[in-house]
Amino acid sequence: MHHETGYSPDGPRDADDARGDRVRGSAGADRGVRHERAHGRRRRESDGMGVDRRRRAGVPRFVRQRRRRGQFFGNDAYKQKIRSAVGADQAPTLVFSWGNGGMLKSWVAAGKIMDLTPEVRKDPALTGRFLPSVAKTGVLDGKTYAVPNNSMQPVFLFYNKDLFARVGAQPPKTWDELMALVPKFAAAGIAPFSLGGQSKWPQLMWEEYLVDRIGGPGVFAAIAANKPGAWSDPAILDANRKIQQLVDAGGFAKGFNSISTDSNADLALLYTGKAAMYLMGSWAFPTIKEADPGFAAGKLGYVGFPVVPGGKGDPADIVGNPANFWSVSAHASDAQKQAAVKYLREGVMNDAYVDALLAGGAVPPVNGIEAKLAKAPDPAYLSYVYGLARNAPNFQLSWDQALSPGQADALLNNLDQLFLKQITPEQFSANMNATVGK
Repeated sequence: MHHETGYSPDGPRDADDARGDRVRGSAGADRGVRHERAHGRRRRESDGMGVDRRRRAGVPRFVRQRRRRGQFFGNDAYKQKIRSAVGADQAPTLVFSWGNGGMLKSWVAAGKIMDLTPEVRKDPALTGRFLPSVAKTGVLDGKTYAVPNNSMQPVFLFYNKDLFARVGAQPPKTWDELMALVPKFAAAGIAPFSLGGQSKWPQLMWEEYLVDRIGGPGVFAAIAANKPGAWSDPAILDANRKIQQLVDAGGFAKGFNSISTDSNADLALLYTGKAAMYLMGSWAFPTIKEADPGFAAGKLGYVGFPVVPGGKGDPADIVGNPANFWSVSAHASDAQKQAAVKYLREGVMNDAYVDALLAGGAVPPVNGIEAKLAKAPDPAYLSYVYGLARNAPNFQLSWDQALSPGQADALLNNLDQLFLKQITPEQFSANMNATVGK
């Protein structure tokens, strides 16, 4: 199944249109809705706001009521459509993106997106109400070009409490502890980690976290800036050696390269007791809860990615999807821009909007909602997700969204070969260095 992304070529005619048509005029899926190719996560049927239909309560009511006038596209189809529209100066007034990755960056460089910094100066709450780690994903070169429009999905380790109790172990806090668990679970006939290698993109989260833990966020920042040779950073090489060591040790379920994430086969290994741990985004929880409510309620644990001893990265850094974002087209009329900014200021993440997201099991990136979280369904889990983002010095946008489409494809293909031991860490770096600037 695929999700759909809304798009409409004409801007809002008035403030009501800005709050209705344009709200889903270019809406797309959050990280919890699976992208058509490897740019996303587990595929799941969704509506135009990028929210699983089983979570429609998370979509503001006025959007649901007016959605009938929208056009909707699969993720890649949306990207193609919006690139063409922005390039031809025919973008909708509100432009949907994944934040300061390759797509938005190119639009800003071409002068296609309105600089919202003056609006932030007029009313700092426009961005100040959001968690800092998320808000900065809408910033490029110190200027604000995008505002969060939906929930956040960090990546972390899910684990099966029963299996840990069976072998007398605790969740790993360091990489050494993680490696020590591999033979312990293997001896008990349990796969240490589930991994949907057939889908390729789940392997990226291992790369993202290890590189950050070893070298800090500056390593990927150099890559995103197209610095020549950036993929040969020692942190990249070290991370990839560790990945291959984990593969060699039998860290992943047998035949992981034939296990599909899209069919939930990897997830099932966790709650059926065949795998002890699972590195995945927060979007996995609703699927686990639906498949096995009892397991989700009492046997499912979750913990942050382990620290790498001697690494430069902050243990509180996280990776995943900070949110999706609205930007305003630089070629909209003054009236359209005013209507759009009014919506960003008063409509996006107001109390009703936040309550609707929480009711749908999503976690808004808004400051000071701890009391609301405590009253929401699954309060412990939602509060954990919120705390990760609230306390994160850096919330790294998934690399396949932050890079150009060509680089992202090359990354996933080379990473797949790395996990299969078809290339060395040095070959991986050389292959990726060849994609810089492309």
